[in-house]
Amino acid sequence: MNTPEPFDIEINGVDYSVFPDEKDTYTVFKDGKEYVQIIRDTETAWLKLHPETGLPLFGMDEEVLLIGREITALEG
Repeated sequence: MNTPEPFDIEINGVDYSVFPDEKDTYTVFKDGKEYVQIIRDTETAWLKLHPETGLPLFGMDEEVLLIGREITALEG
């Protein structure tokens, strides 16, 4: 995909709007509200960014991983 254009994805019946930021960084909206900012860690791992500092939060977050997998699939 490699485009700065926002796009929508659906996971388990939930709609997300994804806005590309910097390289491998995305702001995700859920239910019309800013929900989370995520960054690609590896080809299969994604991390949530701290809302105030922007630093990666290391820890498993299944929803972030699912969103990341959808982004990766669209790039594909």
